[in-house]
Amino acid sequence: MKYVEKVLETLKAQNPNEPEFHQAATEILSSLQVVIEKHPEYEKAGLLERFVEPERVVMFRVPWVDDQGNVQVNKGYRVQFNSAIGPYKGGLRFHPSVNLSIIKFLGLEQILKNSLTGLPIGGGKGGSNFDPKGKSDREIMAFCQSFMTELQRHIGQDTDVPAGDIGVGGREIGFLFGQYKRIRDEHVGVLTGRGLTYGGSLVRTEATGYGLVYITAEAMKQRNDSFEGKTVVISGSGNVAIYACQKAQSLGAKVVAMYDSNGYVYDPEGIKLDVVRDIKEVKRGRIKEYAERVPGAVYTEGCKGIWSLPCDVALPCATQNEIDEASAELLVKNGVKYVAEGANMPSTLKAIEVFQNAGVVFLPAKAANAGGVATSALEMAQSSQRLFWTFEEVDKKLNDIMVNIYHNIDKAAKKYGMEGNYVAGANIAGFEKVAEAMMAHGIV
Repeated sequence: MKYVEKVLETLKAQNPNEPEFHQAATEILSSLQVVIEKHPEYEKAGLLERFVEPERVVMFRVPWVDDQGNVQVNKGYRVQFNSAIGPYKGGLRFHPSVNLSIIKFLGLEQILKNSLTGLPIGGGKGGSNFDPKGKSDREIMAFCQSFMTELQRHIGQDTDVPAGDIGVGGREIGFLFGQYKRIRDEHVGVLTGRGLTYGGSLVRTEATGYGLVYITAEAMKQRNDSFEGKTVVISGSGNVAIYACQKAQSLGAKVVAMYDSNGYVYDPEGIKLDVVRDIKEVKRGRIKEYAERVPGAVYTEGCKGIWSLPCDVALPCATQNEIDEASAELLVKNGVKYVAEGANMPSTLKAIEVFQNAGVVFLPAKAANAGGVATSALEMAQSSQRLFWTFEEVDKKLNDIMVNIYHNIDKAAKKYGMEGNYVAGANIAGFEKVAEAMMAHGIV
């Protein structure tokens, strides 16, 4: 049995009932076989066994009191996966679906994503099965303060620097940071995605969406193509989707559809982003209101149908496994040329196979949505130096990072005879740097 297969088999046996973690590990390790064959010393050092095992998993209860005076209890998690190239870095997700499998899959992906940015940050992830939807600001504050009361023991600006993710935006980061500062009596860059008045960075809000479009634009440029005149479908209607839409439109694309967890809107004239932002960011409403406000727009219950819409570019920006094999086949049939992942692992392994077999340019999440964590690291740099860079400065650095990521994954794929396979390219380019650092540190 090959080393990679043996490690995968052991991982599945030792981590039962964790399908998302198994899926991420399978996708990553399968494409690393060619690297392992060139480095027999990795097997002797048990490198892969250590790579797929988190350095630390912290699980804790989060008790808090709701507006009716009832005590609620949620689960809290922080998986500190790999610190070989820098302090743990990765978001916090507050969503009912959160469990250990999801946090571990996200943490494993984060190791390679962070490595690809070229910045000195390791991989981690955390969160809770708490659902912020429908909660008052006071309830969210109560939860965040309880969550941070435990988490603060395990994080620090040179140890582990969390950020936001699904369900954790500026409001939640503010409450979390306030509690950290209150308990630890220090104002340091322990969380990223902070408000501009207390150490945050310009472009952080836009970063993942902008970065997604920047790397896609670079892939297009290498093919003498561009966003100009392209029809784009974007899933989601949160932060990543909104700013991907804004940047794609600024480059001449027509974005025709977006969705939330209830259903999707289709606007043949092109999505009016000001309306979406008013609904989602100001009123915290549902995307179906768009169809009520914009003549000619159509709302459809359910999300899967969005992938049946003809488009040149698909940008999945919602959640894991939203594009399955059937959806991928529909996209290919309707002429999609580029698929870039704004969410984490939004395409199933079968869907990725469909795209690659059809010659679609497929940019995987760990490369395509690295703009958020890259700008988080830029925020960390500004915090450490007590500096504040302009929007243009940060945006230029972000663009450069995303362009470099494209060329690094392209180069890695070509180096191992897999030109155009950016899944393998991203895994290999990210892994090689981490593996070298792990080997240098000895058996730890």
